[in-house]
Amino acid sequence: MVTTLELGEVSVDVVSKDIKNVHLSVHPPTGRVRISAPQRMEIEAIRLYAISKLGWIKEHQQKLQEQERETPREYLERESHYVWGKRYLLSIVEQNTRPTVEREHQRLVLTVRPDANEASRHTILEDWYREQVRIATAELINAWEDKIEVEVTKVYIQCMKTRWGSCNSQAKTIRLNTDLGRKSPECLEYIVVHEMIHILEPTHNERFQSYMSHFMPDWKHRRQVLNQLPLRHANWTY
Repeated sequence: MVTTLELGEVSVDVVSKDIKNVHLSVHPPTGRVRISAPQRMEIEAIRLYAISKLGWIKEHQQKLQEQERETPREYLERESHYVWGKRYLLSIVEQNTRPTVEREHQRLVLTVRPDANEASRHTILEDWYREQVRIATAELINAWEDKIEVEVTKVYIQCMKTRWGSCNSQAKTIRLNTDLGRKSPECLEYIVVHEMIHILEPTHNERFQSYMSHFMPDWKHRRQVLNQLPLRHANWTY
């Protein structure tokens, strides 16, 4: 259950968990604030804790607001699109055939029917990105399951407006954002490993961070790279 605290212009989502210490985080891209608190901790004590951290919270939110954002895409000829961190120029081919997407050198060739509008082109590309992430994720999970000694029972790839990924540690399922297909492969691997580690440790406590450092020593660098990349939508909430 999530409780929201309103501290002036700052909203804080509070989640009570079976943990020993309070964990405060400010999430990109828009600076969503979340506190994970021990179940025994009273809400007023959590409020006082959040108030004591307001300066830190606002500083980090300001940094996120200043982060570069991509211009909205209209799916037009020679428009820039990114696949696995590399820039491609969109090439539109109109044919009365099944829609396809192909990478050819530095071009991303989108074949659509002549009557395909912007929304249709968007849907076709999103479906293609979802498939790219699905294929790459299957390979990563196959490589990491034995290393981490966990089993992922199912993977969901979808457009997510709140996060890069999530994990149901009890069901051993993970969800990944379709947008990861636009980022570098190292970013996808970081998120996949991050969510797989959550099967061992559901929270972001010291145990979780220790696992991350053991299995992926450069995970903090990968996280920084992912969070510093230009945002695709200015109205995202993470």
